[in-house]
Amino acid sequence: MKYVRIDRAGTPVWGVLQGELVRTLTGAPYEGICYDGESLPLADCRLLAPCEPTKIVCIGKNYYDHAIEMGEGVPERPILFLKAPNTLNRPEGPLHAPDFVQRLEYEGELAVVIGRRAKDVKEEDFADYILGYTCLNDVTARDIQKGDGQWTRGKSMDGFAPVGPIVTDEVDGSDLAIQTRLNGRVVQQGRTAQFMHKIPELLAFITASMTLEPGDVVTTGTPAGVGTMHPGDVVEVEIEGIGVLRNHVV
Repeated sequence: MKYVRIDRAGTPVWGVLQGELVRTLTGAPYEGICYDGESLPLADCRLLAPCEPTKIVCIGKNYYDHAIEMGEGVPERPILFLKAPNTLNRPEGPLHAPDFVQRLEYEGELAVVIGRRAKDVKEEDFADYILGYTCLNDVTARDIQKGDGQWTRGKSMDGFAPVGPIVTDEVDGSDLAIQTRLNGRVVQQGRTAQFMHKIPELLAFITASMTLEPGDVVTTGTPAGVGTMHPGDVVEVEIEGIGVLRNHVV
């Protein structure tokens, strides 16, 4: 299925995308699929982030080329950090950094949306805990991240995690093409088969330490090619079988 969240008369509503039609639900899909009897053309919908996370768990340097690009060596085990819920942003939503930020960067990533409470997940059971896959831009204030010596402030400014446009369980997250474009120019390109730490391993590693709740997001790292964004830019993250997450820098 392909899931979306839309703004219906000021109220967030979940829906299932069927072609160009959104059939709306009575609640989140991980609570059970229950249609409310209404439908809307996709073209008439304002899409919201298709998740409601208590936390966004991120993986640092999960592609070899990006680890080398950052000049800090290849990690032996997954590097975890968090983005707070205030970072959640919608497709077509504005990206804005405070005036003191000097270097705003994009990081296109495949993200996993959790479908049921997950603790001590075994690698072979990972798929049982996944609602689906989506696109995420791990927007980063790079100068703040490096200046602080840790990642919280540089990663968790308001709106720094655009997600969408859909969540789908119709793709295999182990080998998908991913591309980031800035003003139409390709700046990042890779495949999720290049992960150093695969999704089953990541879920097992994370849930050995913390419980993931339905709606939480695990985002899986970015390919090489990260770079700066400026006001007026348009950044797009496209993942095979999922779609295009587009945002505007203001």
